[in-house]
Amino acid sequence: MKHVREIIIAPIFSEKTSALVADQNKYTFEVSLNANKIEIKRAIEKIFDVDVISVNTLKYDGKPKRYGRWEGYRPNWKKAVVTLKKGQTIADFEL
Repeated sequence: MKHVREIIIAPIFSEKTSALVADQNKYTFEVSLNANKIEIKRAIEKIFDVDVISVNTLKYDGKPKRYGRWEGYRPNWKKAVVTLKKGQTIADFEL
């Protein structure tokens, strides 16, 4: 079993995610590429002590980038949108 800090990499803060928090009580995190929805749900519940209703995940391919004559790709990554039970919040997302 993976440690919860290996599953949840970082929260994602943007205008769109702030609107999701305010309107629909949904929080967005960058997660490990090989984490599944059940692992993500358990990790969020353990770290923040909240009740998770649902987890939606999205995979992103790395973009091609150039540095002078060298070409490469940014790493692939995965995002999870977590819906919490009504009335519960995560304090770190409050502005």
